[in-house]
Amino acid sequence: MMHILKTTLALTAMGLSISCAAQKNTAGPEHITVKGTAFYKGNKPYHYIGANYWYGSLLASKSVGDRTRLAKELDELKANGIDNLRILVGAEGGTQDFTVKPALQPQQGVYNDDLLDGLDYLLNELRKRNMYAVLYLGNNWEWSGGMAQYLEWNGKGTLPNPNIPPNTWPQFMDYVKQFHQCVPCQEAMKKHIAKIITRTNAYSKVKYTEDNTIMAWQIANEPRVFTADNEGHFTTWLNDVVDTIDQLDGYHLICTGSEGKAGSADDIAIYERTHNNPKIDYLTMHIWPKNWGWYKHETPAETLPVAINKTMEYIDQHIAVAEKLNKPLVLEEFGLPRTHESLDRKVPATDREVYYKAIFDKLQSSIKQHKAFTALNFWGYGGTGKNNPSQGHWHEGDAFTADPPQEPQGLNTVFSTDTGMLKMIKKYNMAIRK
Repeated sequence: MMHILKTTLALTAMGLSISCAAQKNTAGPEHITVKGTAFYKGNKPYHYIGANYWYGSLLASKSVGDRTRLAKELDELKANGIDNLRILVGAEGGTQDFTVKPALQPQQGVYNDDLLDGLDYLLNELRKRNMYAVLYLGNNWEWSGGMAQYLEWNGKGTLPNPNIPPNTWPQFMDYVKQFHQCVPCQEAMKKHIAKIITRTNAYSKVKYTEDNTIMAWQIANEPRVFTADNEGHFTTWLNDVVDTIDQLDGYHLICTGSEGKAGSADDIAIYERTHNNPKIDYLTMHIWPKNWGWYKHETPAETLPVAINKTMEYIDQHIAVAEKLNKPLVLEEFGLPRTHESLDRKVPATDREVYYKAIFDKLQSSIKQHKAFTALNFWGYGGTGKNNPSQGHWHEGDAFTADPPQEPQGLNTVFSTDTGMLKMIKKYNMAIRK
């Protein structure tokens, strides 16, 4: 496996510096590695049901965060066996409606030091609890600025926010597709990646490149090929970023953040080709049955079984690719609304629990059969975050929840009060780690 080799080479090249790093890391979690289609924590297989917690570094900031809430939520997660969190490093721009505010990078190459401090603080709190972070370094979508913001910064015209009429999603996606041929955009993103990866944590004093709390670097949230004719440009860009991360940090795992087939022009062969790189350590997939038309809250009795069947088919398609490429596979995003898409946390999430259980059963079965599907992160954990069921979208100053700003707040969120769901997650986490 590539990162076993890379770690060995790094040890040889860096000598005592890595030895010292290992000593510093003894107080934190164990290093996560990959062997074939399995993750390992130390010398034992590592399986997990984790969560998306994209707002974690914002909640950890001094200016807009709430460190008391952060501590409470991390303790809740850990108590329910959830020790793996997928987290946004930070947003770009922060000037558009329906986007994350404040932005880590309000202007290209200019950083909000308070939010960098928040990222440090979050990682240190995870470290204290022997928890792990998968950190995504960019975003395909507008809700955190992402690739569209780099395009606007580099002269490609005004970002067409799809959430503001008359802009549309096809118009937005055509705009973002330019990123894969925008050299200054790509260079700016690589400088951002280097700034984050080469950072030293102000609280733990551990270099990010030596911190076992970081399980993996992820290129972006849902980087998309968009169209089949763009595969070449996309693959060239993707491999270039993988090489950049690998050169900066030979210690941690690398993944792409892909939705899978859905982000590959709906072609599983494109997904396989774009991920056939030995430096990509594991594969990811995302599944959104409501967004993809598999599930309709108006007719749950008819559509929930359809959604479950299609989900199982989707997972199986990606297991086949992962086993062919000999890499682990993580379902790192999936969700389902409450009954009738209510935003009120008091309303039951009955269909969600049925849907999650089907996925958990699939994961448990895959692990027992030693298949590539070995872990997952549900979307997402909103903890104690307060939402207004009558308001919908996020507005600056509102509490952060698992739902990104352009979506109704609470739509796919698992709150602290969802005790039945959390009890089920804990049960399955215990079962898959026996």
